[in-house]
Amino acid sequence: MALPVETFFLRPDAQGTLQQQIQQMIAQGILSGRFQRGEKLPSTRKLAAHLGVSRITVTIAYTELLANDYLSSRGRSGYFVSDNAPAPPAFAPMAKVDDAIDWSRAIGQRFSGNGLSGKAQDWASYRYPFIYGQADPTLFDHANWRLCAVQALGQRDFTSMTTDYYDQDDPQLIEFIVRNILPRRGVSARPDQILITLGAQNALWLTAQVLLTQRRRAVLEDPCYPALSGILSQSRCHITPVRVDQDGLPPEAIPPDTDVIFTTPSHQCPTNATMPMDRRRALLARARALEALIVEDDYEFEMSFLKPASPALKSLDDEGRVIYVGSFSKSLFPGLRLGYLVGSEPFIREARALRASVLRHPPGHIQRTAAYFLSLGHYDAQIRRMGLALHERRRIMEGALEQHGLRVSGRGAYGGSSFWMRAPESVDSAQLAENLRARDVLFEPGHAFFIGDEKAKNYYRLAYSSIPAARINEGVGLIAQEIDRLR
Repeated sequence: MALPVETFFLRPDAQGTLQQQIQQMIAQGILSGRFQRGEKLPSTRKLAAHLGVSRITVTIAYTELLANDYLSSRGRSGYFVSDNAPAPPAFAPMAKVDDAIDWSRAIGQRFSGNGLSGKAQDWASYRYPFIYGQADPTLFDHANWRLCAVQALGQRDFTSMTTDYYDQDDPQLIEFIVRNILPRRGVSARPDQILITLGAQNALWLTAQVLLTQRRRAVLEDPCYPALSGILSQSRCHITPVRVDQDGLPPEAIPPDTDVIFTTPSHQCPTNATMPMDRRRALLARARALEALIVEDDYEFEMSFLKPASPALKSLDDEGRVIYVGSFSKSLFPGLRLGYLVGSEPFIREARALRASVLRHPPGHIQRTAAYFLSLGHYDAQIRRMGLALHERRRIMEGALEQHGLRVSGRGAYGGSSFWMRAPESVDSAQLAENLRARDVLFEPGHAFFIGDEKAKNYYRLAYSSIPAARINEGVGLIAQEIDRLR
């Protein structure tokens, strides 16, 4: 491989003649490992023109390096890093050196330390991965996704792939959402009422930034999606957590000075509670009385393999009071990072402008690939395949939980991909998870889902979306054994 001439430059503070500086520059590149054995150097003419020196100066430097076996010459092919050049030394790791900046003063806002635990990147290597939100490679349609990606790379779609949409989105993807996705939830919307986002979390962040200020109050469910509390904290609004019950968020517990209500009515995160229709209407009435807005995160509605899901809260809204958040992360794969916002045009206009100032728009090629995958019928086939597999895994999981005497605190009425579990009061689920890692069992402790200092420590989430059905019972048995030991 030829080394780009742009990687060569003379330091303004370098000592010695130009010839020595060039010789030192190349030798340091070899000794540091940046220049590998066998790589071709720029010609003497090209390097001289790039550095602004005479060609003879570069030639002399190359000749010296050739004599010292740093370089080799191959006839008329040019100069190469010699196969006998010194190998980069294997230095011991450098001692940590603190910089001169006092970052405790320099940082204006802090976004770390929100209590969220990172997800294990090696989850697939565990024998019993009861982990939520990861794609099961045995269920994903790799072949057709690849074909759609290749189609989106074609000459016909060159414009959609390369265009800077600025604040717009792929019209084919928007059309499919309008005509196919939203009607399944009973929602009707125009293209100018939809914004594509980098997943549901990005949609929630945009919504919070547009709607909330330091003087406004947001209500969120407790427990809730862990990242949401961090998003609301960043907006610096007043935050009121409301404890959910078996039917989700109770409208009567929402305080009178509330401006925005965040809820997951169809599939409460993480308890899996489904809000009944009567309570949904009561929630809308409560929001109307308070002149508040509702942000509905409708995740996992596609995973309704037990019975058809209830219409979205947005479908009952005839005032534009509900802002709807959807995502393809669970139905396709989380790494896609593709979601959407549905709301009244004035709100979407502001969210679009904010998105454009941060990231313009999600990549055009990803949007067009997803549009093809959805419109060609692969998406619906994927949902059916996942529904059948999850239905079977859920049946096995329910049997295993009953057999081993583990307590279920919440399960989805329409399906879903996880159970919300409750261990005995004396069991810390974080310690439980840590102990079971050594036995190849992986799951999420529940403390991160709760808000405030008094977090319940004995809850945990068991997902069945990524674990083979044949391993569920054995894995649940290991969890039960460890709970008995800790108790």
